[in-house]
Amino acid sequence: MITRKEKFTSESSGNFNKIIEGTKIVGDVIADQNMQIDGEIKGNITTSAKIFIGENGVVNGNLTCVEAEIEGTINGTLSVEGLLTLRNTSKINGDIFTTRIQIDEGAAFNGVCNMGAKPSTSRMQPTPENEPISLDFN
Repeated sequence: MITRKEKFTSESSGNFNKIIEGTKIVGDVIADQNMQIDGEIKGNITTSAKIFIGENGVVNGNLTCVEAEIEGTINGTLSVEGLLTLRNTSKINGDIFTTRIQIDEGAAFNGVCNMGAKPSTSRMQPTPENEPISLDFN
């Protein structure tokens, strides 16, 4: 298990996809591996693994994953199957659907939190205005 002092690295998480700071992706992202986002994604993210959004990471779209640790900014609906951890630098603008949540002092959250519920498609925020592009990092 990753603790607060540990970083999300290949040593602690096995194989993972990394979007570095300065990288901007426009389009939907689909992955089966853990992801670390330190850049910007304008689109929806779906992964059957864990996602880590670094302090400078920005997601403008919906996030669906098994587990998430957020230090950066998300503007969209979060749907997390397991534990969602909001660190003190996180900024969430959107509804949250999760079974477990940990919120550090200083985290900013604007939306509704639903424990154990799954989002309906009518509550999901819209995708970017342009046609989405699917990226498969396998």
